[in-house]
Amino acid sequence: MLDAFGQPQSAVVLGGTSDLAGAVVRALAQRRLRTLVLAGRDEERLRSAASSAVAAGAERVSTVRFDAQDVSDAARAVDECFDVAGPVDLLLLAVGVLSHRQDELDSSATAEVVTATYSWPAVALTRAASRMSEQGYGRIVVLSSLVAVRVPRHNFVYGSAKAGLDAFSIGLGDALSGTGVIVQVVRLGRAPTKMTEGLPGAPLSTTPEAVADAVVAGLESRAQVVWVPPAARWVALARLVPQSLWRRIPG
Repeated sequence: MLDAFGQPQSAVVLGGTSDLAGAVVRALAQRRLRTLVLAGRDEERLRSAASSAVAAGAERVSTVRFDAQDVSDAARAVDECFDVAGPVDLLLLAVGVLSHRQDELDSSATAEVVTATYSWPAVALTRAASRMSEQGYGRIVVLSSLVAVRVPRHNFVYGSAKAGLDAFSIGLGDALSGTGVIVQVVRLGRAPTKMTEGLPGAPLSTTPEAVADAVVAGLESRAQVVWVPPAARWVALARLVPQSLWRRIPG
């Protein structure tokens, strides 16, 4: 069960090899987290992430494989994670594929990004919400992005997929009102990870450690939306910029 400060003793991480997820897991393992299921595609990287979690203080760590391009398997993967973990206090979703400008008119690349960043996560979150509703409690934390607030020209495929996931997660949280299950969306700036390697710096950037601290604080506050860094909440004003100007902003 979540303790009085909202800190979990058991967790499932969808996207368990993510650098951001790894930072969150380490922060939670240094507190109350003891039982953990890491789910992802790459078995070797899952084993490495599991070892890091154990070193941080987790006592029972298991791994589950899934492919975020296979939407039909999403519910099965979530069920396996819950069955392995037992009662789940926290589900952290850190799944997505970043788009590249040279691929923005490539239909196959678009399908890959949208499937892994929106479609698979939406189905997985739906199943996780159902399992947590059966428990009568739980917390779902979705790692979103500032590009979900106003989709930028330079990576509109990824941004639009994140925007869809962000809106879906907020709606899911509203639908779960009164069930004991809370959904939190973490809108974060660009952080140095494997996924963003080679990209130029960006305004309102952050770090995996700052994201982890924000998630921990968010669990305690029960806020529906967490902004990382906190000043990023002003990005909401980007909605007021005319599209004719917005499209000219460089990536």
